[in-house]
Amino acid sequence: MRNHSILGILIIALGLSACGTPQSGFRVVNRSDGMIGVQAVKGAKEIEAQELATKECKKSGKSVARISEARTTHNDNFPMIYIYQCLR
Repeated sequence: MRNHSILGILIIALGLSACGTPQSGFRVVNRSDGMIGVQAVKGAKEIEAQELATKECKKSGKSVARISEARTTHNDNFPMIYIYQCLR
């Protein structure tokens, strides 16, 4: 029940915020295939996810994150996932 309350507060905050999605609205995942997955809350913008993926790519010495796939998930907290490939 607590997770639903937190999610509700997050959704309300997103609705009131004009500055973009807060960092907590995303989860970055380093995949075993070398790709970067960015899970996002509903309403998050892909450009915000790409910025996070680019930061993660820079940690490995690469400078660009190119979108490979975007799809919905069955995860209620993060219903979107964006998959990026890191390039130089």
